[in-house]
Amino acid sequence: MNHIDKTTPIDDNVIPIVDAHHHLWNLSSGRYPWLQDAYNDDFFLGDYRAICRDFLPQHFLENVGTQPVIATVHVEAERARDEQVAETRWLHEVHAKHMFPNAVVAHAWFDRPDTEEILARHAAFSLVRGIRSKPVTSHRPSDSVKGVSGTMQDPAWLRGFSLLERFGLSWDLRVPPWHLPDAAEVARQFPKTMIALNHTGFPWDRSPEGLAHWRGWMEQLAKQPNVFVKLSEFGLPDAPWRYEDNRQIVLDAVSIFGADRCMFASNFPVAGLRVRYDVLVASMRAMLEPLGRDAQEKIFFRNALRFYRIDLR
Repeated sequence: MNHIDKTTPIDDNVIPIVDAHHHLWNLSSGRYPWLQDAYNDDFFLGDYRAICRDFLPQHFLENVGTQPVIATVHVEAERARDEQVAETRWLHEVHAKHMFPNAVVAHAWFDRPDTEEILARHAAFSLVRGIRSKPVTSHRPSDSVKGVSGTMQDPAWLRGFSLLERFGLSWDLRVPPWHLPDAAEVARQFPKTMIALNHTGFPWDRSPEGLAHWRGWMEQLAKQPNVFVKLSEFGLPDAPWRYEDNRQIVLDAVSIFGADRCMFASNFPVAGLRVRYDVLVASMRAMLEPLGRDAQEKIFFRNALRFYRIDLR
């Protein structure tokens, strides 16, 4: 197995890594409204001005350093929605030059008249494995948007979602934790569509009560065997990234989903607002070490290779 930089050696005794979730962007060749236009004061990690600049393959490699990353999955980076296929095309150009990313999760709206056309255009590219499309959600658990246009109950949204199976695409799921039961119902309705929950289901509320709710919602989602979870993005807006704060969340997620359905993912450069790449990897290795080598191999690389159908030969 080779490091993605094609030069850094990987010790045979070290468990390699497939980074199942990262981003790249070139602000001179594409438009990213959240990075270039209106600054979002409600961003989930707080101040993100430090990443409002190019993040190219060389920058990702600088962050990875000597960590034994052998493949990566690029997830759509909220490029302007009239450039969503252009983002996919650019990522294939990046792969041709740098040999990563090795899989692409593109963007398409599920409730638009052109959903089928956009999915077909993405699926024509060899590295596209899935779609990330964020449904309409509420800002607080006490609010309800159930049945509103663009939600996970909207018939138009569900019709668009149903097309994923035809194109052989998975869904990257990113919603606030209180919407995980809604996502569980979608997973139940479409058992042949694989789903990857992003960012450990966002355990934002770290109070005992908040974590109890998060665990309950995660358990509802985990009942659907077609759902995997990415162990990623434990950052909070007004707190440093601390091992002791995140260890139990990681172990709870693995306990709920099982080692066969968990994937390591960095969410860089966004997660880099709170933690260095090497610190993240070292922390995750320490958290997962008690589970044994087989579980660690599944979480750090085997599950992502399987879920995103990555062939390194």
